[in-house]
Amino acid sequence: MTVVSNDPAWFPFISAASLIDYSVVVSSAVVVYDWALTFGQEVELVWMRRWSFMNVLYICVRYIGILYSVIIILWNLPVSMTDVLLYYVEHNDCNSCLIVHFISTWTPVVVNAMLGVIMMFRIRAMYRGSKKILIFLVLVLLASTIASGVLKVMSNIGVSVEEFIIYGYHTCLSETDTDQLDLVYESLISTAIWEILAFVLAVWIVIKHFRELRQCPTGSTIGDCFMVLTQSHAFYFVAFAVVACFSLGSLSTYVRYSSAVGSVLYSAILQIAQVLQMFVLGPRLILSVREYNAKLVARSDEGTGMTALYFHAGGDALTSGDV
Repeated sequence: MTVVSNDPAWFPFISAASLIDYSVVVSSAVVVYDWALTFGQEVELVWMRRWSFMNVLYICVRYIGILYSVIIILWNLPVSMTDVLLYYVEHNDCNSCLIVHFISTWTPVVVNAMLGVIMMFRIRAMYRGSKKILIFLVLVLLASTIASGVLKVMSNIGVSVEEFIIYGYHTCLSETDTDQLDLVYESLISTAIWEILAFVLAVWIVIKHFRELRQCPTGSTIGDCFMVLTQSHAFYFVAFAVVACFSLGSLSTYVRYSSAVGSVLYSAILQIAQVLQMFVLGPRLILSVREYNAKLVARSDEGTGMTALYFHAGGDALTSGDV
């Protein structure tokens, strides 16, 4: 059912929702721009390489992000721009609102699970292919993903989504009780535990390797490898930390129900950080390592020997296409 209203009391909501919509469109446009910017690297480092599980994960994360961004951008276009959208407004039975709601709800769960697998293989490579660390990471990631998925299911039980047209402004609003809305944000806690554990394990092994390689004559090359891994991981972790902290902050009733400028900016930053964490920094977890390895081989007159050292440093999972 479509609800049409011209009540002036909706003005603060329209202003707040418009700012959040603009932030979502901008972040989605950045995802598309980043894909265009790195497409040459993607062709060289992913499409032209031997196919592996990491290639599949990269393509899934990257192109789910592209599809998600295009859908969000089109959805937030002014209704009057095309006859198709006008038709949707006049004849829509809220199915499109429900579809967009579930896309925005479940995309982070699916993509964060894929990024968790990528992170798992990176850490395994840093631990020289340890089976024990792999089993441990698999169990933790599986528990985290299941917990996040269960909470998402519980938060969407009985959810109804309605289409609103307020002074010509087209939007969809979902109706949930307070407990279910809390679950939406709390579902990120299990993922946050996984990310913190992954970051701690990565930092610990990097510190350990730098200590071991101080007396090694080839330490600079292997040290650079770990520096690249740590740098890309750190950027990703910081972005995720922002998303997690802002999501937990959204449990505050002031942030959730207020139309004040500060509250609106808070929600806008959360939307931007979440999109950039998943669809910009996520794919770069793979591209950064492969780009470094390609440059290392290209600059070396004795590429075979340098690559062998890279393998010995636990980088077999990195250079073989798994990362």
